[in-house]
Amino acid sequence: MQVKTKTMGTVEVGEERLISIPSGLFGFEEYTDFALVDCEYEPLIWLQSLQDPNLAFLLIDPFLITDEYEADIADSELMRIGIKDPADVTVMTIVTVPGDGSPVTANFQGPLIINKKNHLCMQAILEGSRWTTKHNIIEALKRKKCGSYWTATGSYDA
Repeated sequence: MQVKTKTMGTVEVGEERLISIPSGLFGFEEYTDFALVDCEYEPLIWLQSLQDPNLAFLLIDPFLITDEYEADIADSELMRIGIKDPADVTVMTIVTVPGDGSPVTANFQGPLIINKKNHLCMQAILEGSRWTTKHNIIEALKRKKCGSYWTATGSYDA
């Protein structure tokens, strides 16, 4: 499928990369159809709206940032998008790259839960105060002591 994107013009996206978010994202409830588009800065992925080419969000797998991340979501909530088996779940978080040079953050409190089988998605809100909406990615990677660190340009340096 040809998808008009915010950052890369028109790109070809396979049907397996199309997802539906029936309830939309918080603050963007009217947008329900999206495509997962590869980003020039791996491991980031674009969540590109199919309804508005100017609406796109950067996503990252939170487990790449910290091994301690947990998204404890009630089974009844997961059933809304047809999840019966944990193996069918992909968890992603929305990334914010501020234009003022402040830290690049990920919304660990409002992860996206994607059903890999039926391509339905929901945004969950995790209870408690362990995870925030502005989890500092650079600091988390430093704490993790991984071989690569996030740079201000959004790329990895060894």
